[in-house]
Amino acid sequence: MQASTVRIHIGCAGWSLPRATWPQFPAEGTHLVRYAARFSAVEINSSFYRPHRPETYARWAAGTPADFRFSVKLPRRITHEQRLHDCGPLLDTFLAEAGALGDRFGVLLVQLPPSLAFAPAVAASFLQALRAGFSGKVAWEPRHPSWFAATATELLQEFRIARVAADPAPVPAAAQPAAWPGFAYFRLHGSPRMYYSAYAPAALEALAQELQRRQSRGQEVWCIFDNTAEGAAVPDALHLLQRLGEP
Repeated sequence: MQASTVRIHIGCAGWSLPRATWPQFPAEGTHLVRYAARFSAVEINSSFYRPHRPETYARWAAGTPADFRFSVKLPRRITHEQRLHDCGPLLDTFLAEAGALGDRFGVLLVQLPPSLAFAPAVAASFLQALRAGFSGKVAWEPRHPSWFAATATELLQEFRIARVAADPAPVPAAAQPAAWPGFAYFRLHGSPRMYYSAYAPAALEALAQELQRRQSRGQEVWCIFDNTAEGAAVPDALHLLQRLGEP
């Protein structure tokens, strides 16, 4: 793939727009329509907590430009309650719902609980079930140290799963994307205070350079700001766009 054709997708966890940022978005339309006028991607976190009807996903897709993409978070029923065990019917239901996004469905995000250790047989069984129903991009955010061992990384590679680069990183290896190199997914939770802290200009400049390096190598890149508790995500994402030279 030519580097020039590879997009850097910048967005936030959710499309709520802090009032202070409203002048930087169109005045008309829903929050999603206005948000999608500036950003090329968004992460749907509400799917983690509750299901959405296919009609809802379809409506969201219809309100965005053709090149806009959604990342959809896997439900906690699968990751935190079932802990990846016996999830076939749950996966089928979720994928049927989120599949209504059509070609706007860019990434499936899987965030694991910090207590969930890597169990090879459980992980392999789950990934087989997942890939039986979903062939698209999957971003995997583990938080237990065992998921960063070579055996876990090799299993993710086998199933074409990209490991998320998270900030703050639960272990040093979590700071950079790994496993399947088909795309890179950066998930920024706010540091030093998770979900609250905004990022300093120097940190955003370093991030912009890292994203551009990956783009220049032909790697598709996603960068999602999850520091939404006090509205820092949208300003941080806008500042990153400026550093990437986007209007």
